[in-house]
Amino acid sequence: MSNNNTKTGKKRCVVVMYDTLCRHFMPTYGNEWIKAPNFARLAKKSVQFQNYYVGSMPCMPARREMHTGRHNFLHRVWGPLEPFDDSMPQMLSSRGVHSHKVTDHHHYWEDGGATYHQRYSTFDLVRGQEGDKWIGDVEKLRDPKYKGNEWPEHEGMAFRRQDGINREHMTKSELQPQHKTFSLGMEFIERNINADRWYLQIETFDPHEPFFTQAEFQELYPHEYSGPTFDWPPYREVREDDQTVEHIRYMYAALITFCDQQLGRVLDMFDKYNMWEDTMLIVNTDHGFLMGEHDWWAKVVTPFFQEIAHIPFWCYDPRLPNDCNGQTRESLATTIDLCPTVLEFFDIPITKDMQGHTLKDRMLYDKPVREGSIYGVHGGQVNVTDGTYVYMRAFTTADNTPLYDYTLMPTHMRSLFSPKELQEWDKDDGFSFTKGCKIMKIPTRTPGFFLKGNNPISLGKMATLLFNIKEDPGQTNPLDDPQLESYMIKLMLREMARNDAPIEQYKRLGLPVPTKIREGNGDDVIQMPSDASILKSCILQTERGKASAAHGGNGFPKMPFAKIVWEGEPASDTGVGFPDNLRLRPGYVFSQTKGEPTSKL
Repeated sequence: MSNNNTKTGKKRCVVVMYDTLCRHFMPTYGNEWIKAPNFARLAKKSVQFQNYYVGSMPCMPARREMHTGRHNFLHRVWGPLEPFDDSMPQMLSSRGVHSHKVTDHHHYWEDGGATYHQRYSTFDLVRGQEGDKWIGDVEKLRDPKYKGNEWPEHEGMAFRRQDGINREHMTKSELQPQHKTFSLGMEFIERNINADRWYLQIETFDPHEPFFTQAEFQELYPHEYSGPTFDWPPYREVREDDQTVEHIRYMYAALITFCDQQLGRVLDMFDKYNMWEDTMLIVNTDHGFLMGEHDWWAKVVTPFFQEIAHIPFWCYDPRLPNDCNGQTRESLATTIDLCPTVLEFFDIPITKDMQGHTLKDRMLYDKPVREGSIYGVHGGQVNVTDGTYVYMRAFTTADNTPLYDYTLMPTHMRSLFSPKELQEWDKDDGFSFTKGCKIMKIPTRTPGFFLKGNNPISLGKMATLLFNIKEDPGQTNPLDDPQLESYMIKLMLREMARNDAPIEQYKRLGLPVPTKIREGNGDDVIQMPSDASILKSCILQTERGKASAAHGGNGFPKMPFAKIVWEGEPASDTGVGFPDNLRLRPGYVFSQTKGEPTSKL
């Protein structure tokens, strides 16, 4: 049993957050070759969750969940905290808990993330990650040939050149943003080691791509590779050969070892001051990444396979018995649970709009609090898991409509909503969580490329798939059982209704509509559609469902190199430069035209 007090009577909390920390690269989740002794050390001192899943994807939507304790991907794209959002760090500050963030996550000072860091009592920002607009070197930034002989095909774009300029000022690991971020975190702890009631979030962008490290880490993973400089996978299907895929995995592994080194500094600090007596420690991430699995690079343009959606998570609670530490838990958990966990630790009640649950009972008793958990990205598949099965439900309408963004903050990742996007918005009465605010309802348009059904991104986004992830963790054998599909649809509908999903989401997904009959978050407030209507909405055994199963959401067919599109930059249509030592898939003839691929593997 546990009580609500720590051994010293003080309460502090440290959250160490990584971006793109892949579960299958962690030593305590089954990886036998990664060099990460401090993650193994962490697992011995904490509770490791075996069924922890993403929620709203990717980076900033996940962070919004950490603040608000509720999913947001059904209501809008990537964006800032809204005026009606609850914010856990701000709630801490208003109740006498000093909240401090140190981060090198540059999305916080872009248009789509600019309202997050001000919710903390104090914060430090570290510059230089992933093309951050940091070092101004005019000639190099204007030179299209700067970094032009590297790979992939995006290297000639301005944000890639900016990243190269930034790297020139990081000649040793101590000068890299991650190291600086953890140093600032250590300084905060040293400065406040005797203080009570504080929350520290040490948040690094690593090991997000690009997988940039110094030689001291890369030398730990010797391997054969004779291609061009390549540490930044593109967001598309894999067109490179197996040696290149292996090279990227080793580059990522080197960055994991750098992350592990910095985690060790936090654990050393806990040991030095015996912070284990009164300080909660949470280590988390927002999502994973595909590095050749399913023949894909990256995330978001792909279905959310397990390598992306099933993420590592560790929590140490000083109030719990010591025999909890070093244990694993099987109960479902998700990103929306972090906010209630921190608030409960500091004796602060959650708000009525928060839908996550504190992890305390799951850490003590492995007691489940939910039957299913949903996750996804706005306008993409809605996914649901019960820990044994994963169901990915794609849109069924011709153009993925109706679909809207609901917001009072019309920004994208690196830009404002355009005047064209804002010409047709309507005023909406809002939802249960918008606190009476009238909000903007803005039509969301899906790019035509995603709808054509002749390319891997489109085929992946149009795929409805069902997997048994216990028996088939690689998700290579899609299922088509209508009774099982009905069961997973019921889980999905219940969680969508609980989240107050816009009614048009059901229409675009081809699903019957549940009704929330009164306020609250329990199952008893949701009136479900009939079993017959749910069974009728099953599609795995239809022609479209069979086509999805045959394709499997994988990175095929292989496409030609053509126009390069990236948010915040003009499209590049100048062709692709191929380094002489580039290693592509054998037997595939690549085209630099807009035509069909000349060969398909």
